[in-house]
Amino acid sequence: MQFIAGNDTLIARRGGETLRIEGWGRDSLRVRAVMYDDWTGNDWALTETPEETDCEVQTGRDGDGMPCAQIRNGRIMATVNFAGVISFFRDGALILREYYRSYGGTISRGSRCLKIVNREWKGCIGGSEYQLTVRFDANDGEKIFGMGQYQQPEMNLKGSLIELAQRNSQISVPFMVSSLGYGMLWNNPAVGSVMFANNRTEWIARSTRQMDYWITCADGPKEILRNYTGVTGRAPEFPENLMGLWQCKLRYRTQEEVLTVARQYQKEGIHIDQIVIDFFHWTLQGDWKFDKTYWPDPKAMVDELHSMGIRVIVSVWPSVDRKSENFGPMMEQGLLIRTERGAAQTYDYQGDCVEIDPFNLETRKYIWEVCKKNYYDFGIDGFWLDNSEPDYGVYDFENYRYCEGPALSCSNMYPQMFSRAFFEPMEAEKEETPVNLLRCGWAGSQKYGNVIWSGDVPSTFEAFREQLQAGLNMGLAGIPWWTTDIGGFMTDDVNDPDFRQLLIRWYQFAVYSAVLRMHGDRGPYDIPPLDDRDWGGGYLHTGQPNELWSYGEENYRIMRKYYDIRIAMHDYIKALYREAHENGSPLIRTMFYEFPEDEKCWEIQDQYMFGPDYLVAPIMYLNEFERDVYLPAGTWENVNNGETIQGGCTIHVNAPIDEIPVFRKK
Repeated sequence: MQFIAGNDTLIARRGGETLRIEGWGRDSLRVRAVMYDDWTGNDWALTETPEETDCEVQTGRDGDGMPCAQIRNGRIMATVNFAGVISFFRDGALILREYYRSYGGTISRGSRCLKIVNREWKGCIGGSEYQLTVRFDANDGEKIFGMGQYQQPEMNLKGSLIELAQRNSQISVPFMVSSLGYGMLWNNPAVGSVMFANNRTEWIARSTRQMDYWITCADGPKEILRNYTGVTGRAPEFPENLMGLWQCKLRYRTQEEVLTVARQYQKEGIHIDQIVIDFFHWTLQGDWKFDKTYWPDPKAMVDELHSMGIRVIVSVWPSVDRKSENFGPMMEQGLLIRTERGAAQTYDYQGDCVEIDPFNLETRKYIWEVCKKNYYDFGIDGFWLDNSEPDYGVYDFENYRYCEGPALSCSNMYPQMFSRAFFEPMEAEKEETPVNLLRCGWAGSQKYGNVIWSGDVPSTFEAFREQLQAGLNMGLAGIPWWTTDIGGFMTDDVNDPDFRQLLIRWYQFAVYSAVLRMHGDRGPYDIPPLDDRDWGGGYLHTGQPNELWSYGEENYRIMRKYYDIRIAMHDYIKALYREAHENGSPLIRTMFYEFPEDEKCWEIQDQYMFGPDYLVAPIMYLNEFERDVYLPAGTWENVNNGETIQGGCTIHVNAPIDEIPVFRKK
């Protein structure tokens, strides 16, 4: 192993690999390696200028006379031994070490015959990329959180196999937070996986030209997230007039339907901050314009909604139907995803479609110019960038290619590039923060005005429970603007009393989350289409009504009650959004985020903190009207009855249908 020491950088070369470790922000190191002569030049998620570092680099020999080196930046230190194995230390204590079981020794000089190495490069046959595997020793008793959104009951990811790939309702944001006081970003948008097994951790990128990860250490998760968002970016200031109720359903089919709903809300004395116009308001996918048959005067509609203080957001998909007026020009100019084999098709819902390639700057310019002319210039305030993974007809990533390279090498960054097609020109046009709604994101997406929701999830209590852990882990991955479809997306029968109970419990939870948003595909589908065409805004089905008053008087009373609670918390919620902007803190937080010294808080996943003051214990089982709640040490007030309770204990509380347990820290 050959070592070269710089002022704040350590270079090591061995076996054709060049390894580079350097200080990158507060108590943090960036680690890169290539099997080429030079670096790729991609910073990927590490877009922000890091804070000044205070690095010390030393080279020398170990006790056995073998070459070794170390680099220290504040509280974090990395050592590299003669076999190229890296070990990381926080305040001198080992926190992470690469896994190496081969000839040439482990951390000591003892050889192994397993021939399993720490960084394994396997050339992709016929290409210039490698499949890269990076291995680390497992730490006993470690808990791992973050990594984005996965539809599973476990919040602690230790023992989980995680696919690093974007799908509808699955979001790969590869930043992990460890209970041992460190965080690590896998700074690579390649499709792959990570296994947090009990015997070792193994990261895999299926097609890449460079290893790149970033590691930081701190006393607790709040400081870890501050360091992480300091180098990947933080959410901008959230508009104050979007902190209340967003109204949506699948789907408002006409201009008059939208206005009728808005007028009724005004009559009821309920202010909605934003109304959402969902998919197939258009003529064809990829036309990106209103069907004039049902939306004859969008500007007049928007003007009336604005007069009520209601913003308007409209759905835009990345799919382009072959019959669309934009298909020919975009295909000719190379603005669509390419397939490696077979027909040029990537998506087949309601049409033979190819999706856009947002890695191409010209694609981003093209779609914005069309959407500006057909939406933004009418006064539309934001865009619902649905199917933003993108939602492939078949998730055969090896069959798709972008201008950036094979989809296998960069597809996880697709939703972020899609969002930038809208955020960047909108930001340039007006002073206020653009806010767009997306179904997916990646590391650093928080800086592009993305409200990310959890996708098309079932309307079940099981799915509800999964959304809580998903949202908490999204927050720990640096995504503070996160929401769900209240009641879940897919409902067979809105008249089912079990569904209505789920809806109320989900709504109560949503009041204590970043965005309060009504949405869902509500059956039964007994509403006839508006016309018999097989295209345009009239032919596709619509769901049942989904306004607050749509579910009976008693449920309406409960939702009105919790709506009032949300509005009364406006100043508090505003402060939470400000904190997200200033230090990266999410709005909904794991218990250990606020109480890292309380070991019990590291085990709890069925209650959470809404900011620093409110402890929320949602009801997530059918016919559950009481539950246990753990209160950390301190004084707490039950907001439902005003009772004062000393914490450090578990209490049993009632939860009738019109209440969920919420406690305020005093």
